[in-house]
Amino acid sequence: MDRRDAFVAALAIVLGIAACGVAEVLIRSIAIVTNLAFYGRWSMDTVSPAGNHLGYAVVAVPVLGGIIVGIMARYGSRAIRGHGIPEAMEQILTNEARIPVKITFLKPVSSAIAIGTGGPFGAEGPIIATGGAIGSALGQYIHVSSQERKTLLAAGAAAGMTAIFGTPIAAVLIAIELLLFEYRARSVVPVALASASAGALRAIIHGAGPVFAMPEIQSLTWQTDVITTIVGGIVGVVSVYVTKIVYWIEDWFEELPIHWMWWPALGAIVVGVIGIFAPRTLGVGYDNIEGALAGAFTWKALIVLVVAKFVSWAVALGTGTSGGTLAPLMTFGSGIGWLLTAGCAALAPSAGIDPRVGALVGMTAMFAGASRALMASIAFALEATQQIHAVVPIVAGVSIAYFVSCLMMRTTIMTEKLVRRGVTVASEYDVDPLAHVSVAALATQKLHSLQLEQSVAEALAEIGRQGWLHQAYPLVAGTRVIGMVTARELLAADAATPLAELVKREPVVARPSETARAAVTRMAEEQVGRLVVVSDKDDGVPLGMITRSDVVRAFAGKRGVGPEGM
Repeated sequence: MDRRDAFVAALAIVLGIAACGVAEVLIRSIAIVTNLAFYGRWSMDTVSPAGNHLGYAVVAVPVLGGIIVGIMARYGSRAIRGHGIPEAMEQILTNEARIPVKITFLKPVSSAIAIGTGGPFGAEGPIIATGGAIGSALGQYIHVSSQERKTLLAAGAAAGMTAIFGTPIAAVLIAIELLLFEYRARSVVPVALASASAGALRAIIHGAGPVFAMPEIQSLTWQTDVITTIVGGIVGVVSVYVTKIVYWIEDWFEELPIHWMWWPALGAIVVGVIGIFAPRTLGVGYDNIEGALAGAFTWKALIVLVVAKFVSWAVALGTGTSGGTLAPLMTFGSGIGWLLTAGCAALAPSAGIDPRVGALVGMTAMFAGASRALMASIAFALEATQQIHAVVPIVAGVSIAYFVSCLMMRTTIMTEKLVRRGVTVASEYDVDPLAHVSVAALATQKLHSLQLEQSVAEALAEIGRQGWLHQAYPLVAGTRVIGMVTARELLAADAATPLAELVKREPVVARPSETARAAVTRMAEEQVGRLVVVSDKDDGVPLGMITRSDVVRAFAGKRGVGPEGM
């Protein structure tokens, strides 16, 4: 790491503070829209749509919101559709982390309208997308590399998640597992600092308490550990079918003979009708998660909530409207986990089985099974509830859910859309052979350099005596490399031409101690097929050459003969 990395880290801190501020604006905007749409008043106080007295007229509210979002998507930017994280992943994988600047404004506005008018989504997806868009915009305004821009995008997204949930560790891990596709200090440190700064500001605004408060879990019986671990596996199976159903609904909408602009309004009809009979399904619903974790619902009420919320959310999400997935997934998971564990507790009342732990494991298992963010899910459960005594069943249940999901489904709720578009998404991170072999181990030792003062005829005569060893030759003045000349350039030039006139650019070099990964990256950036290897100690003295062919040997486990003195 160097001073440039320190600069990116400083930008990430500022970005974390900005993302937290944007998150507050989004939350207040949702509150304003909710109060206006359901209660006819102007207020920034957070309120649930469940208490409205609109009766059957409530159907019109989400429909109106769907119409507005559809118009914004068609005439503003289609990129505002979706739940945020997949769209950020796509920009990282296909567009050098360049998110259009207008998404920074359109995404939170469309989400505030969609959620505020009763859309059954969480606010976390849109703010993760918006935070990422801010990071990307910063990386486009300030001259940075595509790698640094990706880091800033991930930092903004992680800060956004922290600003909503107060879970900086989980936010860093979800950035690593879903956005960065790597684990390097120069990437992880800025993301961590952005999350920390957002978390600090959130604590000042909202306090340091858990986002999902639940009664303290002091001790667990082995029966609770066993049952909740099994529950985690069952919820993992359910998470697979949740994903499949969402995309089945999306495919169904694709077959409709009407423009996609109207799909959100059509889906909103289902949202509104369900909202008449199950008003708790409307809006963000973070209080539903907290209620399930605390055991505040009867089993009948919880069944209705889980089924109704799922249908409402799946249909709305399938239309491509703007909203998040994490909160609805956690609602289903916590409800299913509580119901299954409570059923076991009723069958064995003397075993001391705690349904609240089942709800916590179910919430986390659904998150992990649908997203495949294993470590982020575990950290999220502990940070969001601050229930450290439940760590064993959380880790066990979530791990099984993750394993089951991997067995049953190739993609996830985050990657299915990208795979359908032909985007390859890495789900596992293998050791990079190029990152663990040095340039010295791969570079060729037999180096033939040409003197800068030679003519083309003299150079060709010298090469003729020794044979063609390279496709390009270093040009040296004394002992220092000045440039490169290719065999094609030599053969095409006039015989009397001095070699100095063939030098088109500064030589692109590598150091013996550098990794092959660094050398390959430089080849790609400079658009060359070979690098002159120069001494670490005496800059400019050529010791050898590393080519693309040499690099390929690293993947076969082969090594070249390093240049002398390396």
